[in-house]
Amino acid sequence: MTTDKKKMSLTGKVLLGMSLGIVAGFIFRTLLADVTFVQEYIVNGLLQVGGEIFIASLKMLVVPLIFVSLVCGTSSLKDLSTLGRLGGKTLAFYLVTTAIAITLALLMGNLFKPGDGVDLTSATTFAAKEAPSLGQVIVGMFPTNPINSMAEGNTLQIIVFAVLFGIAISLAGKPGERIAALFNDFNEVIMKLVTLLMNVAPYGVFCLMAQLFTSLGLDAIVNLLEYFLVLAGTLLLHGLVTYSVMFRVFTGLNPLTFLKKMEDAVMFAFSTASSNATIPVTMETATRRMGVDNKVAAFTVPLGATINMDGTAIMQGVATAFIAQAFNIDLSFNDYLMVIMTATLASVGTAGVPGVGLIMLAMVLNQVGLPVEGIALIIGVDRLLDMIRTAVNITGDSVVTCIVGKSEGAMDVARFNNPDAGKKEEEIHFPHQAPSQAKTEA
Repeated sequence: MTTDKKKMSLTGKVLLGMSLGIVAGFIFRTLLADVTFVQEYIVNGLLQVGGEIFIASLKMLVVPLIFVSLVCGTSSLKDLSTLGRLGGKTLAFYLVTTAIAITLALLMGNLFKPGDGVDLTSATTFAAKEAPSLGQVIVGMFPTNPINSMAEGNTLQIIVFAVLFGIAISLAGKPGERIAALFNDFNEVIMKLVTLLMNVAPYGVFCLMAQLFTSLGLDAIVNLLEYFLVLAGTLLLHGLVTYSVMFRVFTGLNPLTFLKKMEDAVMFAFSTASSNATIPVTMETATRRMGVDNKVAAFTVPLGATINMDGTAIMQGVATAFIAQAFNIDLSFNDYLMVIMTATLASVGTAGVPGVGLIMLAMVLNQVGLPVEGIALIIGVDRLLDMIRTAVNITGDSVVTCIVGKSEGAMDVARFNNPDAGKKEEEIHFPHQAPSQAKTEA
């Protein structure tokens, strides 16, 4: 009993690693900036290697986790109409939250006017990549070579193939049952691998933070301080207030309990700045901590990591207002409506495209006639804000996962309300499952 109390939680360890990394980064940048050994062998050697190995380890799990979890979830659906209902609900909630996010960002951007009085002499040419059309994205969702899709980490193609494969398993009778049992065992092994990786997370987070803050100049933040604060404040407002209200209204559960259980996933998202890299942790949080059935979480979490871009939408809203103010361009009410529509639809239309945030922003700026060169103004602080955006994105993924799971009767409310759930591997009981059907632990 005494030993357990002395143990620090994973969240505490990750937070400690993050804090020490930030302090170490500032020390390396200021006091030890001229020490060649420190910069060459510690910052660009040990820390870089440690951080890259940690990110690579997380990404290593993404493809097998998405594929196996989705196959398990889809193959367990006896009624295929359930899949269509799941997909419809999930997509609708993701689009609605994105529309709310961009609207909130535009309101905050025009209320605080972060672009007033900005010096534009530092603006440089920004070359935006061309975004694919929605038709191209839809065609590109269907893989010609599923193995190649997995090798390239093409999330949308993996989702489509896994869903089709899972449906085939559910329709294949006895052979399908044997394959499904194999995938269920495979899924347990992968989740155990996620748990093992989380034990080394504090060290990986330390390396990432130390290297980031060694290279991050405070002058970039100071020059854009008002933009930085407005965007960060809007992200936190959406992440803490909008999601909490939605969660309470659609599930009837306590949003504070939800936010408490999101600690680990949020820390991972903040330190990695990648929704895809955080998928293993988000998935474990949704199933083992929140009590959402894997057949729901396996569908909503990977899809959310691909198309749910509330954090990016908020960046686009604030950045659009900032750039318009900086260039002294007045936007009409119709322009703002166009920004909301473009950003919402672009979150699906550019899903899975590298550098998606800046591509979407370029699309929005072009749509309302603002100079794309203005993006060069905000790139300096984008890396740090990207960390907050990712934390907001995965929180939104988990909110929608819980809402859809609760509406489908596929969420163990007792597990959700248990603060220790997920810290040990208890059996999950869902509302449609009779107590006598559940396994009992010895």
